[in-house]
Amino acid sequence: MYYNRQDSRQNKSLKIKHRIRCRMCRNKTNEVDYKDTITLQKFCNPQSKILSRKRSGNCIGHQRMVQNAIKLARFMALMPYVK
Repeated sequence: MYYNRQDSRQNKSLKIKHRIRCRMCRNKTNEVDYKDTITLQKFCNPQSKILSRKRSGNCIGHQRMVQNAIKLARFMALMPYVK
């Protein structure tokens, strides 16, 4: 079978997807409050595990803020460690 190089280049350019921006960056959030448990629960799965950056869609900076806020909320007994 004949292989056409030009077709493969066009297919590669079609596969490029636009990266979705972080939810916090879109809302221009500078800080994540540990007392806002409703927002923090969106970043946890039903077993109260923290979702990964890839799953939650956060950038690295906001993911660290969310992670620290969840840990502080757990320590202050605002959120459970395990459900």
